[in-house]
Amino acid sequence: MTETNPDTATGTRFRLEDVARPSGGFAMLAVDQREAMRAMFAEHQDAPVTDQQLTDFKVAATRVLTPHASAVLVDKQFAFDAVVDAGAVAPTCGLIAAADHFIAGNGEFVTSVEIDRAVDPAAVREQGAVAMKLLVIHRPDEPAATRVEMVEEFVERCRAAGLVSIIEPVAKAPRAGGAWDWDACVIEAARELGSLGADLYKAEVPFKGQGSDDEIRRACAEITEAVASPWVVLSSGVPAELFPHAVELACHEGASGFLAGRAVWASVIGSDDIERDLREVSIPRLQRLGQIVDEAVGR
Repeated sequence: MTETNPDTATGTRFRLEDVARPSGGFAMLAVDQREAMRAMFAEHQDAPVTDQQLTDFKVAATRVLTPHASAVLVDKQFAFDAVVDAGAVAPTCGLIAAADHFIAGNGEFVTSVEIDRAVDPAAVREQGAVAMKLLVIHRPDEPAATRVEMVEEFVERCRAAGLVSIIEPVAKAPRAGGAWDWDACVIEAARELGSLGADLYKAEVPFKGQGSDDEIRRACAEITEAVASPWVVLSSGVPAELFPHAVELACHEGASGFLAGRAVWASVIGSDDIERDLREVSIPRLQRLGQIVDEAVGR
């Protein structure tokens, strides 16, 4: 569903309904992992992991899984054009373009992030995108102003093109080292960035899904209080077997669903028949997660 908005170049603006389920919840698939995905493949083979392997997997996962997802997030570097050219996105699924440029360093696949200027909002909209997503690294010893400025620019780029804006703050250790509180950083990121105008906020699961139910629910309630928009959880860092319960707990405290990849498809990487296992393993996982969201947001 779109709405008329004379402030955009096209005169129309996509809405959150374009990436949501009929229940109003979000059951969104992520296949925008880049060097992290290459590392997953490398665990299962001796030969170098090629770019084409990543592209092929992303296209296959998109084709097989998007009939069961409300939206899919794809990166421009390896797969956005290929997914579009293949017609791999189900017509019932919204397409989200990753608009972040990952910078590696210090032993991390992503040590910092910039807005990817090669991802043109008008161009990806023309290709079928209804939204864009920006990863934001939140370190306690780096200035908030830099993050705030980047998020505000990203939101404006989306708004000008009539696209839904999604931000994904991720907590990382101080560059200076030393003790720090990851869970406190997750909450602080929400307080700092959650009211800057983004249409949807994507948060890490407090305690990585491994705290007590009460601890996780209290922290999720704090995110709900801090974020002005609807918000969803991601699955990175959460054991796959714990993620469904984490989604349920988060939704009971104000979250509206998930935007996740690893909990859905990571275990099929290395399979001798990836498409078979996407159908037999990943589809049931995604369907169950969608059911959890529908039941929780419908309460």
